[in-house]
Parts: sequence; C-alpha cells; structure tokens
Amino acid sequence: MLDASSSTVDLPPIPGKRYFTIGEVSELCGVKPHVLRYWEQEFPQLKPVKRRGNRRYYQRHDVLMIRQIRGLLYDQGFTIGGARQQLSGETAKHDITQSQQIVRQIRMELEEVLQILKR
Repeated sequence: MLDASSSTVDLPPIPGKRYFTIGEVSELCGVKPHVLRYWEQEFPQLKPVKRRGNRRYYQRHDVLMIRQIRGLLYDQGFTIGGARQQLSGETAKHDITQSQQIVRQIRMELEEVLQILKR
C-alpha cells in the first residue's frame, strides 16, 4: 500500500481492464478504501457502478479521476472544496473548448455553402 506522502508519479500503471474493485483502485491510487467512499460523496464526478450487494466497480476514467483528486489534495495541497472547484472549472474549460471547435467547424461549413451559392 502506498502512503499519502508518495507522489502521484510513483503510482503503478493502470491495467487494461474494464472494471476495478475498490481494493484494486485503493492499490492503484495509493488511497484507502474508506477515503474512496468519502470522496464519492464529495466529488460528483466520481460515480462508480454499483452491482449486487452494493459492490462498487470503478472504470478506467474513475481511476484517472481519483488520481487527479489525489494529486490536487495530497501533492498540490488543495482542500476538498478547492479541489472540487478546480475539477468543475476544468470541466467547464473543456466544454468551452469543445463548443468553440464545433462553432468553428459549423462556420467553415457555412462559408463553403456560401461559396457554392455565390457561383
């Protein structure tokens, strides 16, 4: 088990599996299972699939999100609230960038249509 003082760089590679148990994620991210359950309550982005007996199954994107949360809290010194705000800000930035790309693409297509109509 990795301790909280080890950096995110020291974490093992994520295997090419579809689902991970809470124990596996605990090992992969260097965070104890009770901390993972707590973070599920604090970070809305973290939603593992729950199956029979309320067992959690994390997907690759969940593991990456947990590593990102761990980095913000342990390596960069953010509070839970600060990390939550940082993550929601990054999501908003990503959405804006994606929207800008879509608008550019539509504009290019409309300009092509305009050129065809001018002929």
